[in-house]
Amino acid sequence: MTALLSRLFVRDYENTGSPAVRRSYGTMVSIVCIVLNLLLSGMKIVAGMLSGALSVTADGVNNLSDAASQIVSLISFRISAKPPDRTHPFGHARIEYVASLVVSVVILIVGWELFTGSLDALISGQAAAGDADKGSIFVVAVLVGSVLTKLWMYVFNRKIAARISSSVMRATAADSLSDVAATGAVLLGTLFSRFTGLRTDAWFGLAVSVLIMIGGLRILNENKNAILGRAPDAATVQQIRAIMLRTPGILGVHDIVVHNYGPGYSVVTLHAEVDGRESVVVAHDAVDSAERALLHEMGVHATIHMDPVAPDDRQNAALQERVSAILHGIDPRIGMHDFRCVSCNGAHKLIFDVAVPYELKYSDAQLRDLIGYRIREIDPSDVAVITVDRV
Repeated sequence: MTALLSRLFVRDYENTGSPAVRRSYGTMVSIVCIVLNLLLSGMKIVAGMLSGALSVTADGVNNLSDAASQIVSLISFRISAKPPDRTHPFGHARIEYVASLVVSVVILIVGWELFTGSLDALISGQAAAGDADKGSIFVVAVLVGSVLTKLWMYVFNRKIAARISSSVMRATAADSLSDVAATGAVLLGTLFSRFTGLRTDAWFGLAVSVLIMIGGLRILNENKNAILGRAPDAATVQQIRAIMLRTPGILGVHDIVVHNYGPGYSVVTLHAEVDGRESVVVAHDAVDSAERALLHEMGVHATIHMDPVAPDDRQNAALQERVSAILHGIDPRIGMHDFRCVSCNGAHKLIFDVAVPYELKYSDAQLRDLIGYRIREIDPSDVAVITVDRV
């Protein structure tokens, strides 16, 4: 079904890197989900009114909020496809993360309202309201149909999200899965009341509301991290490193930072080590080649800083080995890169960066002082210029 809908409603559906194609996918998915959620909401509210079941009516209101969330998603896809402009030079793709936050807040509000409503029913004794027999066949049929529909929506959104790398659709897929659990709980409550005669509607309403809020918090946390900025996954870093190191003239790479400006647009900054004996023109050509390779193979825009190194300098290598031993003695997890030595009148200025885990107990200033002290213990004339990078 997903493939059929894609071929019917998305022109050039295989070109998922195109903003226009992403917008078409977003429009198609949003419209399908809006229609289905409105149908489910209407049937559940009618079923809840017929049976007097608070949890069924609450589940219908939840589907109504899902439809509203999809309208937000639809608007976000229209905005995210807009090209970069003077005010937004990196495009508008991050609006998807904002839309996902809005979706999560709507889900949390609905969940909280359902929770307080069910709690009020328990306290006031209205938990027994409704007739377990009245409209029970219709209620069960609606709930079973809803579970199956939401399962399909989960798979549908998950597949398209993976195809176009959409956080909004991943959020919608997660919400659909939580709806399956919520509606399943309502279905169990309905069947329990039907066959035992016990009125547990408000209790299952509480269970539904908790499941809804857990789903909202999960979506909120995921997109909060995307907006604040999170470290790239190891596979992405490894791919960037591999492309750099196979480029002729690039001897090493470090300080890789990936800036995510929304699905389909990333900028990477990094330091590339080049042979200091080469001319600036030759080194710059190597860096240009690496930038083009990263854009072609990964679709990322790269800004690369050149670090000259002396690969065959024996004195430099001996000093670097000495400093490496000092760092290992302080903490084996400390790494070093971009090492170079400037000699003047027998003294050495040792310039290097250290890569330090975030959880290391020393502050940056304390670490610089400690390393400098250990270096001067061996040769008082040496001066260390140290940059600390937390990794």
